[in-house]
Amino acid sequence: MKIDNAVVLVTGANRGIGLAFTQALLARGARKVYAAARDPATITQPGVQALKLDVNKPEDVAAAAELASDVTLVINNAGIAQPGGFLAADGEAVARRIFETNFFGMLRVSQAFAPILQRHGGGAFLNVLSVASWLNGGELAAYSASKSAAWSLTNALRAELAPQKTQVLGLHMAYVDTDLTRGFDVPKSSPEAIVERALDGLESGLDEVLADALTEQIKLGLSAARASYLPQQA
Repeated sequence: MKIDNAVVLVTGANRGIGLAFTQALLARGARKVYAAARDPATITQPGVQALKLDVNKPEDVAAAAELASDVTLVINNAGIAQPGGFLAADGEAVARRIFETNFFGMLRVSQAFAPILQRHGGGAFLNVLSVASWLNGGELAAYSASKSAAWSLTNALRAELAPQKTQVLGLHMAYVDTDLTRGFDVPKSSPEAIVERALDGLESGLDEVLADALTEQIKLGLSAARASYLPQQA
């Protein structure tokens, strides 16, 4: 999938990784970038077309698919997080809210835009996942579980969309310097560095991008004698 002359939809495009995607796409020669957000007034990036899209609302997704019917690349970036474990008093409510955006929102957008990509020769989905797809220590229990589900969804979409020649890329990364991780005192990658690796991988025809060293290490450790997703012994 080449970025030059592509028509791209980016969900959650008003800040963080989504904003970095819109900037990089324009720099790489995308013909049009739809920058989607629940409130299009929050889209400030010059050169993009702001689009109202709350991925939790089927009517918004349907309207976006009708308006952006020329899209050749969809970047499923919209996501939310909340600290806390499953056994907290609000654990079920938090999980349902996060899954609604991080899993079902991605599913809704993918269902709506897969036929559009097919009409334009296949195109691509780029799904923003996380190293949390493979790790869940309970600090962000529902978020991690939702990213595991989104990873599984991404793998299923890759198989289902292969006959129409739609590339499906899963993007995994650890901590990124965005509003989502503001309270975490840990090393963080810049959104721009993550996006650069993601788009390089997309243009190289990859199915998966591990966008930083920690993610590469965790993925490698999934098959270790004591897998990386298990508590590590002292």
